Amino acid sequence: MTLFSWLAIPSDSPFSLANLPYGSVVTPQGEQHAVVRVGDQVVDLWQLCEAGLLRLPGTRANPFLGPLNAFAALGKPAWEATRQTLLELLAEPQPRLREDAALRQRVVLPLQQVQVCLPVQVGDYTDFYSSREHASNVGAMFRPENPLLPNWLHLPVAYHGRASSIVLSGTPIRRPLGQMRPGNEGPPQFGPTQALDYELELAAVIGPGNALGEPIPIERAEEHLFGLILFNDWSARDIQAWEYQPLGPFLGKNFASTISPWVVPLAALEPLRCPGPPQEPVLPYLRQSGATTFDLPLEAYVNGTRTTQTNFRYLYWSLRQQIAHHTIGGCNLRPGDLLASGTISGPTPESQGCLLERTRRGTQPLTLADGSQRGYLQDGDEVTLTGNATLPDGQRIGFGEASGKVIPAPSLGYLG
Repeated sequence: MTLFSWLAIPSDSPFSLANLPYGSVVTPQGEQHAVVRVGDQVVDLWQLCEAGLLRLPGTRANPFLGPLNAFAALGKPAWEATRQTLLELLAEPQPRLREDAALRQRVVLPLQQVQVCLPVQVGDYTDFYSSREHASNVGAMFRPENPLLPNWLHLPVAYHGRASSIVLSGTPIRRPLGQMRPGNEGPPQFGPTQALDYELELAAVIGPGNALGEPIPIERAEEHLFGLILFNDWSARDIQAWEYQPLGPFLGKNFASTISPWVVPLAALEPLRCPGPPQEPVLPYLRQSGATTFDLPLEAYVNGTRTTQTNFRYLYWSLRQQIAHHTIGGCNLRPGDLLASGTISGPTPESQGCLLERTRRGTQPLTLADGSQRGYLQDGDEVTLTGNATLPDGQRIGFGEASGKVIPAPSLGYLG
């Protein structure tokens, strides 16, 4: 059923009443509050709770001061109550918020009057490698005879990343320095990466965590999933290639990751549920059935030219499987943790989620709209990730943007 609001929401807005994504902002009074975006406005959840219009089961405290961690930790009953209350308050013909001008002025704020912040305080971040197409394409470049390593079809491969360098959309990305080995022989060289890349991903935001030593069963995994955001796992491919053996990614990955500011809840994505790709047999703790993923179109742009057009449904390993595997050894997840999907690639060249794949390690450059070519990113390039889906009733679900502009590497004169 299509819902209409008394608020001014453009008909083509990806932030319709069907979406209601969460975020965190600094208000004109200088306080950081949790909010929901509707069109080009935000609804201040802290003010709504203080006014007594939003009551959450199981808590008397107001959980909407600061980032979203406290609210995310409350779990599905609180999320459902909040969404239902918002739909009642914002949809026609409900009068409570609409007709109280003083309250409305405190609760409904134009987006340009607030400062958007990181939506959650990220304690830990894990990056998965869940696209079979991506793993096969990259593997074929280095191991043509054996693209997928023996474990890949048996478990969701991942590494633990660096939470401190996760930044909000719009933050400039400084080209990293590091060691590289241009050929297969000879000494390593030091300098700015010459193979800077983007990776088009989504990340799951964890809500309630689990106790240390207590795995999350796959059938309950989504109870711990607060929502999804866009995620750009910037990568320095030449630094990564030299350093990754034997312990995996390090400086080639930890200099920056960009996220979008709006957390789209699973409730908004339910109409987009679909089955994932067929899987080889897996061990019992990873077995799943039914519609385990979402039909979410995703795109990447370099300086306004679309360079990737893919879909979240291509991922081989589902969110459920990622959570189940992450915790099976006893690892405890916490509210606000991020689990990134890994590069999302599909079956066509246009659906490959990074320049490493699109340009065959830089050897087959892409031509941008201005006629320039890119094997990898240059200083001054701006990368923008987007995700938008249209529901059967025509309403749109969007994630906003995750963008960053590449700026030159630092000058270290003391190195000569």
